[in-house]
Amino acid sequence: MDEPSVLISEQDLQKRVGELAAQISQDYADADELCLVGVLKGSFIFLADLSRRLTIPRRVDFIALSSYEDKSTSSGAVRLIMDVRTPLTGKHVLVVEDIVDSGYTLEYLLRNLKVRQPASLKTCSLLQKPDRLKVTLQIDYLGFKIPDVWVVGYGLDYADTFRTLPYIGSITPPDQQS
Repeated sequence: MDEPSVLISEQDLQKRVGELAAQISQDYADADELCLVGVLKGSFIFLADLSRRLTIPRRVDFIALSSYEDKSTSSGAVRLIMDVRTPLTGKHVLVVEDIVDSGYTLEYLLRNLKVRQPASLKTCSLLQKPDRLKVTLQIDYLGFKIPDVWVVGYGLDYADTFRTLPYIGSITPPDQQS
C-alpha cells in the first residue's frame, strides 16, 4: 500500500489540540474533576496530547468498541469489547473519539454512558465526516470536519497499520481500489 497523502499536518493537529484543550479547561474550570473516556484504539494519541494540555483536574479511562472488524466500512452493529473501570455516577464525563463517521458507535456509547447517571456527558472528536453521518449527534468539541476519505495516522488505522503517523493522511484501502 502506498504512503498516505497528508490531509492534516502535524503542526495543524497540534495547534487544534491546544485550542480544544484551552476551551475544555475553560468550560470545566469549576468542576472538581473531569473524567476523560478515550475510545480505543483510535483515540489514544489524541487523548494523550489533549489530556497533557488540560489545566484542570482530570482522570483518564478507556472503553473499547468495535464496528469495523478490519473492514473499510462500518457494519452498523457496535460491540462493547472493554468497559471503563471508573464509576461514572455523578462525574463530569467527556468522551474522546478519534473520528465520527456514521455516528453509530458514538450514539451507542452515549446511550450506554447516560444510564450510569454522570453529572454531565459531553463529546470531543478529533475528526468528523459530515457526509457519512447517519444519526443526529452533538459533538461538543470538534477538531476538524473532513471529506469522505479513509484516514490514517495520529491513532487512526487501516487494518491496524499507519496508527503512529504524526499527521492525518488519506489512503484508498485495497478493497476499494479499482
